Amino acid sequence: MSRQYYVYILASKPKGTLYIGVTNSLAHRVWQHKRGLVEGFTKRYVHRLVHYEVFPRPSEAIQREKRLKKWNRAWKVRLIESTNPEWEDLYGTVMPMP
Repeated sequence: MSRQYYVYILASKPKGTLYIGVTNSLAHRVWQHKRGLVEGFTKRYVHRLVHYEVFPRPSEAIQREKRLKKWNRAWKVRLIESTNPEWEDLYGTVMPMP
């Protein structure tokens, strides 16, 4: 099985504060954010997974993350709302089944 890499966006609430990150284990990374195990900005402000994208290579994920971080806020909001108009927490969709 090949490894996948993820670019993800966390939000504090619908249309709230945004954070963009990259990881190779989306479920685990979001779990860490939700439990406040990641020091810094996300520990205090953002815990809702509102968008993610999957890539086959880390270089592609990192490139996309850098590009998204340069986008203005309106573009980021449109991206989120194109697949998640209600800003629902997508964490349950990425958790592995028991």
